[in-house]
Amino acid sequence: MAEQRSVPVKPSTRDGDDGTGLPSVTDIDTPAVIIDLDRVEANIEKLQTYLDAHGIAGRPHIKTHKLPLLAHKQVKAGAVGITVQTLGEAEVMAAAGIEDILITYNLLGEQKTRRLAALARTVPRLRVAVDNQLALDTVIAAGSMADRTIGVLVEFESGKKRQGVLEPEQALTLAKRAKKSNFVTFDGLMTYPCGPQTASFVAAARRLFTEAKIDIPVVSAGGTPEMWRAHEVEGLTEYRVGTSIYNDRHSVGVGSASFDECALHVHVTVVSLPEPDRGVIDAGSKVLTYDPLPPRYGQGHGHVLEYPEAVITSLSEEHAVVDFSACAERPRIGERLRVVPNHVCPVSNLVDEVVLHRSGVVEATVEVAARGKR
Repeated sequence: MAEQRSVPVKPSTRDGDDGTGLPSVTDIDTPAVIIDLDRVEANIEKLQTYLDAHGIAGRPHIKTHKLPLLAHKQVKAGAVGITVQTLGEAEVMAAAGIEDILITYNLLGEQKTRRLAALARTVPRLRVAVDNQLALDTVIAAGSMADRTIGVLVEFESGKKRQGVLEPEQALTLAKRAKKSNFVTFDGLMTYPCGPQTASFVAAARRLFTEAKIDIPVVSAGGTPEMWRAHEVEGLTEYRVGTSIYNDRHSVGVGSASFDECALHVHVTVVSLPEPDRGVIDAGSKVLTYDPLPPRYGQGHGHVLEYPEAVITSLSEEHAVVDFSACAERPRIGERLRVVPNHVCPVSNLVDEVVLHRSGVVEATVEVAARGKR
């Protein structure tokens, strides 16, 4: 029942040529973000099968798709719950019936305390990652306000140099503080990405925590690039991935996926050919992402499937310039192309809705429900 509540959809009403009454994806006006549901489901199943085989819990990060419909598919496939990056994303997913949510961000301030308290009243299993005393106090205050117990994971640094305590002793200090409260539980450790330092930090922490007689039930790591090596990390109990549900050009570059496993394409049209080798497509920075790639993975702002040697050299708001000089053939004005983004996650946050299809036949247009939710 929860899956049916996940998100409103707008069924297609145009008559298609295939007898379904639904249009082909090529009937959708460009620019458009179009998602292959068969590939999405195959990607979900592939990862869950791998994690199950190695006894690792899956907790996918919904920041990539921001769609309750797909979050429910991930949980139904075997994920223990979901990961979100913001309170707003958590609120959207809770309203859609997701019952196990981890927020991987330090929450501070009275407004977030009140929102977290409201969330704790509605989500049966809620956890928050922290790496400092003030963030922990926010979670404790929210638990007290809601008269609920909220789980806490202490985040540690393992190569990203973003959030995370640097030493196991700091993690133990926060764990001891959490253990003193009636409104939070210390549930374990968390890190991003899953780098070489992960296992060594966990091993050192386990020694300290054992001496302090504190269990570490969960060790959670994440990242699509290293997901197929998660089983190599000693002590890991849970893995978080976002990009893998769609995959993107970066996924292909690092070897975690192939272009055939990329489920999200930006459909565009060639609107101008000012010169034989220079074309312009109708999707710029408001649909594609500025995120670059290491040169060894490819040049430009996305991979054009129909012209693999083409380079999207620059983006303005509604245009992208494409260099076709290395291509054996040239497109014509009005030709429709498919672009695999360099980094797919920002693309979901740039559009109000996405089109879902199977084998090229449109099933629905879906609101990106958690877009822009802070």
